Amino acid sequence: MEKRKRVYLIRHGQVDGFENIPVYGHTDVRMTRIGFIQMRQMAERLRLIEIDAVYSSDLTRCKVGADIIASCHNVPVTRLHELREMYFGDWEGLSLSEIIHRFPEELSKRKADLLHYQIPGGGETVNDFSIRITRCFELVLAKKKENDIVIVAHGAVNRIIICNVLGLDFTAMFNFHQDYGCLNIIDYYSDSTLVRLING
Repeated sequence: MEKRKRVYLIRHGQVDGFENIPVYGHTDVRMTRIGFIQMRQMAERLRLIEIDAVYSSDLTRCKVGADIIASCHNVPVTRLHELREMYFGDWEGLSLSEIIHRFPEELSKRKADLLHYQIPGGGETVNDFSIRITRCFELVLAKKKENDIVIVAHGAVNRIIICNVLGLDFTAMFNFHQDYGCLNIIDYYSDSTLVRLING
């Protein structure tokens, strides 16, 4: 069975304030020194692969990582607003402990209906977020039908893509981890799809 396409799906490197478990969403933040090292290591890890394009979220933490990886290959980088992290409304920029302290009732509501709960301040529901990401990912795949590509995105973005590929309900998105600077590999064959690596 011949492989038709491989997707290298990467999470951006470590970001400022990581030690507080921040919920950044659409908030634009920089990578730390460690984050830059993680992306340089990823670029070296992927140096010998042949890819046709690099795609990334348009937020700085992904753009910079995508540029570092693309610098090892003579390919364009396409930045997509649609690949942004989930928008967290009033929780944007807060730490997990702050959210737990300030919004205990809202967290209970979210736990009771993860797919359809909307965070105060116009946050995205997981359902709406999954539709945005899935549509964007499918358009990228359709554009590069038989070419290997790199995507540099966010933790929740990657989780949605992997759940979709595996046929899992999106409520399972937090059942696996995405470390800063991690690599996921998805292989596409003529009649099947194989998730070869998660959080590598």
